[in-house]
This record gives sequence, structure tokens and C-alpha cells, in this order.
Amino acid sequence: MKIVSWNINSLRKRQERLLAYLRQTQPDVVCLQETKCTDEQFPADALRESGYHSAFHGQKSYNGVAIIAKREPLDVRPALCDEEEDAQARVIAATIGGVRVFSVYAPNGQTVGSPAYDYKLKWYARLRDCVRQHEPAGSDLVVCGDFNVAPRDEDVHDPVLWRGAIMCSDHERAAFQNVCELGLRDTLRLHRPETGLFTWWDYRMLSFPKNRGLRIDAVLASEAMAKRCCDAGIDREMRKGTEPSDHAPIWAEFTA
Repeated sequence: MKIVSWNINSLRKRQERLLAYLRQTQPDVVCLQETKCTDEQFPADALRESGYHSAFHGQKSYNGVAIIAKREPLDVRPALCDEEEDAQARVIAATIGGVRVFSVYAPNGQTVGSPAYDYKLKWYARLRDCVRQHEPAGSDLVVCGDFNVAPRDEDVHDPVLWRGAIMCSDHERAAFQNVCELGLRDTLRLHRPETGLFTWWDYRMLSFPKNRGLRIDAVLASEAMAKRCCDAGIDREMRKGTEPSDHAPIWAEFTA
């Protein structure tokens, strides 16, 4: 099973890019973030013609998450596990081929210490509580998404420049680590320990050609799944071309 996570930054704008990517790489599951479309606007028919089922949770112009898969997603939940109401469409979960898959789009937080930053940290605590409910020993669980956190200095092009800044602050990194400590492994780092691997590059200041990026996207796997993770990587080429997303897809492959 090959599972991809991609912040597509407007699905309607980049639908043809996605369809081409599916034809070229044939992943089993793709978790999308920042789809920026309502459920009525989601291109489920076009994806079905390409051989993919869809589960989606959207809102107009902002946020939005989805899971598309060759097998039909079951037990779809378009929210975190608590009863708290949240107008922001940031989480969807489904079971695919016996694997519980989350597609998450964590809040950005805007600036350290702002109300948006506090919301981000509280949201991470809610995510942790939700993941805990799905992480009994031996479970098959994958949590994918744009986490809006660069977990370590190795995930930052200039750690000194970014130290303490949004997406790299100590509290954000601790919140991300608290989720991982439930028993989730960062699949990219199982296979690729080197620096210089990023998933997001600012559109400004020639950040992509200069490789001045951050790795803020990840595919996290439970211990049971991590033991079967045979490869992982970043499809950097998808950041190239006309009007790309500012993120590249990140993926992990698992044996049966």
C-alpha cells in the first residue's frame, strides 16, 4: 500500500495536476489538505473515472481535507473524536483496506503568542486525544498531513534563522512530538535521515530554486505499520511547473 499526503492548495485550481499525478504514480491512498472547496464542489466524479473513491470534508475558500483511495473508504469521520464544534474543516478519517487513515491540516498559528497560536496548540491536544483512541497496541494506523510544524532542525533550511519562529517554536514542536509519542513513527526518517529534504517552499524570494524550504508535511505510522514501511520519499518534481502548490507530496509505502 502506497500512501501519499499532499497539501494541494486549492483542488479546483490543481485538479488536472492531481489527476496526472494519479495516472503517473498510481498510489493506493492520497490524503489531501487545503482543498479549499465545499463538498458540493469536490470533483468526486472525475476521481471516480480515474479509479478512485473519495471521502471529503470541505468549506468555502479555506481549509478542507480529503482521502481518495482505490478501495472504498469505510467508517468515514469528518471531524476529531470529541464533541467540540469546529467550523474549520481540518480532519477526516477513514478505514481503507483495514488501515485507519487520518488526513489532517493543522492550523498555521500565524505568529507565536497570538490567539491563532493558542488555538493551534489546543487543536494539537485534541488531535492527540483523538489519535489515542485509535492507537491500541498492534493497530494499523497512519496519520498524514500538513502539520504546519518542522519537527527538528534537520527539517529546516536555516535553523538559526527560523529558531523560535512560527512552525519551528518549541511549543509547536512539543505538541507535534506529543502526538508521535502515542506510538507513531515519522516514516520519511525511517529511510531518509539526511538534511535538505523539504515539502514546503514559500512562493516568494526564489525559495524553491534555492531549496529554502521546510518539511512540515509527514506520514506518521503506528509501530505495526512502521515495521512494514519499505520506502518513503518526497515527490519534489510536483512543486515545479506552472502554478504549482507550494507543497510537494510526501509518501510512504508499506508491504502487505
